[in-house]
Amino acid sequence: MAAPLSLDRPGSVADVIRCKFQLTAALRAAHEMRDWNATETAWAGSARPFSGPFNFQYDYQRADLAVEGPSFYALDERYIRQTIYTASGMAAIASLLLAFSKSIGDAEVIALPGSYGETLELIDSYVPQLYLMLDSVENFPVNSHSRRILLLDSCIASRDFRDVVNCGKLHFDLIIFDTTCFASSSGRIRQVVQWSCRQGIPLILVRSHNKLDSLGVEYGRLGSITLVRNEFATERIPLSCLEELMTETRNAIRLLGNAALPAHFPPFVGTSFYLRLTRKRMASILRNGRFSSRHFASRLRGVPSQLQPVHGLYVTLGSHEPLDETAARQAATAMSEELSEVGFPIRHAGSFGFDFAATEWFHDLTADRYSVRIAAPDLPLSLWRDLTHAIGDWWLASIS
Repeated sequence: MAAPLSLDRPGSVADVIRCKFQLTAALRAAHEMRDWNATETAWAGSARPFSGPFNFQYDYQRADLAVEGPSFYALDERYIRQTIYTASGMAAIASLLLAFSKSIGDAEVIALPGSYGETLELIDSYVPQLYLMLDSVENFPVNSHSRRILLLDSCIASRDFRDVVNCGKLHFDLIIFDTTCFASSSGRIRQVVQWSCRQGIPLILVRSHNKLDSLGVEYGRLGSITLVRNEFATERIPLSCLEELMTETRNAIRLLGNAALPAHFPPFVGTSFYLRLTRKRMASILRNGRFSSRHFASRLRGVPSQLQPVHGLYVTLGSHEPLDETAARQAATAMSEELSEVGFPIRHAGSFGFDFAATEWFHDLTADRYSVRIAAPDLPLSLWRDLTHAIGDWWLASIS
């Protein structure tokens, strides 16, 4: 990659997608060729692994991985106390929650409908010290004798996000904010950071970086845990307890083998060009997401759907007759295959943030209902409008 590659001008969206993934493969191959002696056991003392602006130091199996480089968040540096990187988003939240048993102990976890299902499953099944309460804001008791943690997720509905951030009656000892579905420069992230500082509540950000932070090419599995600098610790969770929590989180990452891989840090992050490009991408995705929400609300009136999650990246479509997991999976596959055959850029893919529409089955744990998730891409609006109309027509004819 030292010399520019000769690339033909793309003739279609499919060509653009293929080109981006080929460039990504070339970047990763160049990384492996350059850092061939940066092994898991770090036996080559001369190895100085890096990826773009990120520099790494570690010993055996990256248990003590130290990362020097720019923050993925577009926040003032004074807000960031420390960041720990992990092998995935779930590795980040799992290591953090398991560390609670050693540093904080029993606590209530307040979560809102729409929160990421695997996080709720993790708490309910593997972290008995945490009592999960899943409901709307107005139904939570105002006071509690236990430590109370707010699990704020970027997947919840817009109304619930607004209600909890504007709610002054509930007291929390700690906020864990999963920012995965928000762009790293999102005003929603800044809003929560500023809200936690005003309220004097410690805040920890967790994130999967394999979605929105790699320009839609899934550069590599990467997660992080960021403790926001906030000198206003609560009586039941003092600053010393937060520091212990982060120490125990590092221990959990080491013992579970959840350390990040240096090769998975996108080398293009941190530049001003990248920031401008990713903001434009996210603006396009959000614009397309809002259009599809409005269209489906009108075209599929009465069909059980979630059309207004706070992140605006995708919608979920249900049916009058409840779907089970198999039916939802088959619907996602059939719709993407049939519409792609007639030339639309749509794929059955279990993620979001791509240059194509991504479909996948979805399970709402709160309502115990299965549906199909459609993630909006950063396509030109005219093409996305045609694809949205085609999706609505297919759904009415085949499912609803």
